[in-house]
Amino acid sequence: MFQRIMQWVITLGAAAVGFKVGYNLIAGGNPVFDLSGYPAKHSFLAIITVIPGILVYLISPFFLKRFVGLTNWMEHRLQRTPMNELVGGAIGVIVGLLIANLLDSSVSNLPVLGGYLSVFVSLVLGYLGMRVGIKKRDEVQLLLDILPKLAPKDKEGQKEKEKETETAKELPTDERASLPAPAEKLVFSCAMKVLDTSVIIDGRIADICKSGFIDGTLVIPTFVLEELQHIADSSDLLKRNRGRRGLDILNKIRKELDVKVKIDPTDYEDLAEVDSKLVRLCQETGSHIVTNDYNLNKVAELQGVKVLNINELANAVKPVVLPGEEMVVQVVKDGKELGQGVAYLDDGTMIVVDGGKRFMGQTISVIVTSVLQTAAGRMIFAKPKADAKKLPAPAMNEVNAIV
Repeated sequence: MFQRIMQWVITLGAAAVGFKVGYNLIAGGNPVFDLSGYPAKHSFLAIITVIPGILVYLISPFFLKRFVGLTNWMEHRLQRTPMNELVGGAIGVIVGLLIANLLDSSVSNLPVLGGYLSVFVSLVLGYLGMRVGIKKRDEVQLLLDILPKLAPKDKEGQKEKEKETETAKELPTDERASLPAPAEKLVFSCAMKVLDTSVIIDGRIADICKSGFIDGTLVIPTFVLEELQHIADSSDLLKRNRGRRGLDILNKIRKELDVKVKIDPTDYEDLAEVDSKLVRLCQETGSHIVTNDYNLNKVAELQGVKVLNINELANAVKPVVLPGEEMVVQVVKDGKELGQGVAYLDDGTMIVVDGGKRFMGQTISVIVTSVLQTAAGRMIFAKPKADAKKLPAPAMNEVNAIV
């Protein structure tokens, strides 16, 4: 509909231009167009008006189609461009054109080429300003953050603040100590978090969002949803259950939790792997990847994308254990080495007890000798306390029942 309207508008414009040209030729007294009599003049005006209109009407759909395609491409590129790059480029163009305007008075006065050089200088400096602004987008953003702090303070607000300070000084010391501290305005900037398929299926992301440790917008790309759907439709029972669990987790996050969720339709046809698409999406939008995939974690870090690993968060919140501390554990199975026993903490951390095989099924006191932190988790090494005495075994639970 829009293209049809534009086609008719352009056609009428071409016809109007043709009529104006024909009218000027007839009214100019040119002997070549000296048409005697009104019928001849009217016929000439009709012909020179209709012919441009018909020609433009026939060829305008081709150019309109190309124009619409160009605008759609530019809109798509702008949507995929991070906001800091757009702001930096716009400020760079403005600065470049201001410099070109200052030089215009000197360049435009040159003979012959002055007008052309003025246009050329404006184009070159505008382009250079845009490129420099995009390259220095971080510095531009920092400058924009600093400018509000340099603005003059509100005099009335300053007087009220001084009045409150004087009033507080007049109060007794104990009442003055109970007054709340003056609030400061803080500006927070939260990057979007792009969820990986593995972290959705894992399910712990819902509990983390519920606790409030994840802020900002959670982004779920359409290609991640498609992968989840394929897993949910798998003929393998285990994969099907995992895929359906992931879809249930997403529904829970959207409906039950106070977290903003965005479905991103961006896709990359030139990439086949979902991990590669995730990395490129985060590079273009400045987002962070939330995952528990060790390989994706390393690949994303190599390409400059920040990664929030759920496994690393789980390890970070586990209680800190230092060598020499005493613990009470229940030995539940043999270790790999001769005489070793294995116990577990409530959070699933494995404890290797040297010489603990003889205490199988018993609850004993152990002394921590060392702690080994790996990418897969944490392992504690301990030995029985010298004066260890057998304690009554606690009631069986899910952790203690692991064998």
